[in-house]
Amino acid sequence: MTDDTNRQEEKPEMDPEASAESEEATEAILEATEAPAEDSDALKQELQEWQDKANEYLDGWQRARADFANYKKRIERDQAIINQNAAANIIRRFLEIIDDLELALKNRPAEGDGAGWAEGVELIYRKLSSMLESEGVSPIEAEGQFFDPNLHEAITYEQHPELESGQIIAVVKQGYRMGDRVLRPAQVRVAS
Repeated sequence: MTDDTNRQEEKPEMDPEASAESEEATEAILEATEAPAEDSDALKQELQEWQDKANEYLDGWQRARADFANYKKRIERDQAIINQNAAANIIRRFLEIIDDLELALKNRPAEGDGAGWAEGVELIYRKLSSMLESEGVSPIEAEGQFFDPNLHEAITYEQHPELESGQIIAVVKQGYRMGDRVLRPAQVRVAS
């Protein structure tokens, strides 16, 4: 027992240098356990910055894509308008020809050599009219209607016993539209 007691009583004495090294090691371990928390916060911060930057780039890319889609639609719409304007300008020239053919057919001869010629002119008139209809051109209904400055152009205002004021008496020159667009307003005589 004495040996056991002596052994328990004998405590190894620590060298002061070893004690200092042990304290430094303990501090290093504590710092190492605290360091990952600080590194973790720094890494989280850096990750957040990169995510913010990625979201910023994504937003910019989506805006650019939307802007391009809008640009493309605007260009297509502008191109369609340019095509409609070009078609309308060409068709307006054909309307003058239709007017001349209608005038010729109103005064056509009923008999003789002129009657055969008039039938040929009428065929040309029908062909041109059907071509214009296939392009969406239609005459503006005017006779008996009330005057509409968007569709009609008043040539004269006259007293008329049977019609109300503002009602169209007669069409002097036929008007035409292409879809909702007026190519040429109808020139009319209006009751006052």
